[in-house]
Amino acid sequence: MSRASALGSLELDRVIHEKSRLMILTYLASSDSPHTPFTELRDALSMTAGNLSIQLKNLDEAGYLEIDKSFRHKKPNTNLRLTVSGRQALELYMIELEVILASVRKTPQEGK
Repeated sequence: MSRASALGSLELDRVIHEKSRLMILTYLASSDSPHTPFTELRDALSMTAGNLSIQLKNLDEAGYLEIDKSFRHKKPNTNLRLTVSGRQALELYMIELEVILASVRKTPQEGK
């Protein structure tokens, strides 16, 4: 398969490809804890609560994460967890990015 056809066959996941959602999934995938508090994610990624909520809704609808809402000491408590399909989708996305990077690295540089 030629490099051009390899690149043409890539189907980067549009849900993950948006910067905020990619950062969210990457953060959750690299976490040592199975659950990440909403506030931790918001602060770590320097996102507003509103924007984070919208991006989480998109990822939840895609089945890439689970949102667990409860109350702790009469205050809302939201925890997030990457699902198996979310981890698989992120891994596939990274493989496709590696194909793109490998293609660029193999291209002879102009002017040399």
